[in-house]
Amino acid sequence: MTTPHIVRGAAPPAAPASGAIHPRWVRITHWLNALAAILMMLSGWRIYDASPVFASFSFPTQITLGGWLGGALQWHFAAMWLLVANGLIYIALNLVSGRFARKFLPLTPRAVWRDFVAALTGKLSHADLRVYNAVQKFAYLFVVFDLIVLVLSGLAIWKSVQFPLLRELMGGYDNARVVHFCAMALMAAFIVVHLAMVALVPRSLLAMLRGR
Repeated sequence: MTTPHIVRGAAPPAAPASGAIHPRWVRITHWLNALAAILMMLSGWRIYDASPVFASFSFPTQITLGGWLGGALQWHFAAMWLLVANGLIYIALNLVSGRFARKFLPLTPRAVWRDFVAALTGKLSHADLRVYNAVQKFAYLFVVFDLIVLVLSGLAIWKSVQFPLLRELMGGYDNARVVHFCAMALMAAFIVVHLAMVALVPRSLLAMLRGR
């Protein structure tokens, strides 16, 4: 039996990082946000079909939620309250704990472009799941902003008379519906890309389920 050759003065190999990757509150709020967003999207498609923004486009009934307009509205508003309450808790805990600054900052356009090119060429490392690359930082910040736009544009549609300033900021009632639809489409695109990334790096799903 031979012993490994040790170079005098050389530093020992780095030990793999251990410990929690995502604290429990991150995992809980993540899955609740995902549930609320999907319920709102599927029920929103049924609401959209009742009065399409674009006359030539509608969603297949099989992929909508609610069965009819009244049922879809009930699902939509129930999911909305969950999304708003859980989203506020998620944002507050990220800010108070300092996680927001640690995980998402700094972020520059150059870094996003560099990591985007690296991802396209298969050179983007996912060795340490604790560290978000610039593309991840941008995507997660974007979807938070997109969900805020979804809630505000939905409020401008739902309570148009009660919130006239919000309605006018959206460009009027009809434009608020367009903004709401576009924000929903961007969220659906994010979900597709996010699921594709999880399929490529399945360890990230395990980390969000177990925390380690």
